[in-house]
Amino acid sequence: MSNFQYFGGLEGGATHSKFVLLRSDGQVIAKSEGEGTNQWLIGLDECCKRIHGMLVTAKQTAKLDAGTKLKGVGLSMSGADEKESQEQLIKHIKEQYKDDYEEVFVASDTWGALFTATPDGGIVLIAGTGSNCQLINPDNTTRRCGGWGHLIGDEGSAYWIAQLALKRLFDHDDNLIVSKSSVECVRKIMHQYFKITQNSGMLQHLYSSFEKSYIAGMCKELAKGAEEGDAMCKEVFAEAGKVLAKHIIAVEPSINESLLKGKGGLHVVTVGSVWKSWTFLKPGFTEVMKADRQNKRISELTLVSLNQPASVGAASLGARAAKTTLPMNYDANAEVFFHEKF
Repeated sequence: MSNFQYFGGLEGGATHSKFVLLRSDGQVIAKSEGEGTNQWLIGLDECCKRIHGMLVTAKQTAKLDAGTKLKGVGLSMSGADEKESQEQLIKHIKEQYKDDYEEVFVASDTWGALFTATPDGGIVLIAGTGSNCQLINPDNTTRRCGGWGHLIGDEGSAYWIAQLALKRLFDHDDNLIVSKSSVECVRKIMHQYFKITQNSGMLQHLYSSFEKSYIAGMCKELAKGAEEGDAMCKEVFAEAGKVLAKHIIAVEPSINESLLKGKGGLHVVTVGSVWKSWTFLKPGFTEVMKADRQNKRISELTLVSLNQPASVGAASLGARAAKTTLPMNYDANAEVFFHEKF
């Protein structure tokens, strides 16, 4: 084993993080997990301390000597979107934990997901509790759409879907916008999920006791409603599909031509639980992609989901920073669930 070099990768979320340790032959030799590593929520010192703790655990699992220095590490993290914050984190790690790594690469949480699925670049489209769309070109130029939070963004997310269903129910009951589809399934879901008996009971959940992730949790119940054939539940997912497609169209002007001409056309890595309801997202998604005749460049599209944690792609980025290429089985790392020519 002494002939191997070692690389680390972090998928750093706001509440939970995953670390992976790879050998230079591309084999994953250890994984570890830890708390959130968003430096804006916990501070720079605590962020670096948690990353170090996950590295120590991974080295112990792999039975590596505690003093083993990694050739490179890639940190794909929540809260690491801006170049200034990335540089600040790298500087702190190299000062405080210089014996851990030779090279450090830091990027936002979308980078690890993308480079787990492809070596060349593409789009990451997140639809979980919140939503975000990130284009990364082969030359590392980027373009973003969304990711602005629930007050002015998060379109197509679990929170947005739940909020849309509630809005349609309330508008119908107020006679503001009368729904052509029955709202009774959504009403039943709202009553059972939030343990209330009338619309006014939602006020505490929407305002005084607001919790975004809790409201987003209603989306799972709406998905069950769609599976059981409820028209209103199906409609809100179709609307989510439309707006998620619009995210792709929004970044289209900045897409490098090479990403459109390869096998399968433009590749989009999907992340988040909303994509589990692809059956109900698909009608709205394909409608928008086909109807957008101004968008001449995207003629072929492939959607994939990850089979491996985004920390694997982060490790490959750490290797690149160390001027090394890790062998990766991209076909095994991601699974195609939609492909179409427009």
